[in-house]
This record gives sequence, structure tokens and C-alpha cells, in this order.
Amino acid sequence: MEAQYVFGVRVRLDPDRTDVSVEPETVEATISLEAAEPGTDGWRFFRDALWHGELADREYGRRLAADWLEHAAEIDAVDFRELRTDEAYLEALRTEIETDLGAFNADSAREALSKYLGSSVRVE
Repeated sequence: MEAQYVFGVRVRLDPDRTDVSVEPETVEATISLEAAEPGTDGWRFFRDALWHGELADREYGRRLAADWLEHAAEIDAVDFRELRTDEAYLEALRTEIETDLGAFNADSAREALSKYLGSSVRVE
């Protein structure tokens, strides 16, 4: 016997850091909650949370979803896409790298950028 309560949820991604931005700021997902077997603890969930096929109390629903998703922000994979920059920043970066090439184990800023960023620099 198997049953699930399925909810749509929109999650707002709001980094605490001022140097980080997120796009889109919200994502939509589906939450499936396994329904307790009738007669066992929690089997009356539908009674306590729903009314006429909708959440009886939206704030309560938001609190439930927040509880269900606790610790769910674990990162499974991350991949670097690009350094998106303008010419002025890129030039300043090259200049700074040139002042300490030893730290980058490179003979030039171009080599250092290639070594660490590959071709993943996009100048706009």
C-alpha cells in the first residue's frame, strides 16, 4: 500500500551574502509526502491540513513545506560556466596577476588565466 500527498512549492533563493546573486530568484518544485498508513500516527494529515482539496491555512502550509525541506539544500553538483566580465575588469585582473606571477605558477597573466579559467571568460 502506497500513497503520497503532492504539493507544488515555490522556493525563494535568497543568499545571505551581498556578493552573490541568484537567477531566477524563485524556483518551482513538487513535494511528495508519503501518506501514513491509515490507523497509524499521522494518518489524519488530510484532515488537519486540507479543506475542499486545498490547504486550509496557507501560512501553515508554508511552515510545513519549510519543515519538509529542511536540510534539502544539499548541493549535489556544481559546475563553473564562465567569468562574465567587461574589458576594464579583465585588464585590471591581468595587471594584478602580473604583479605576482609566482602565486599562479605562470609566466604571464594570459597563461594564468588560461590555466585557471580555460576558455571560460566572456567579455561583454
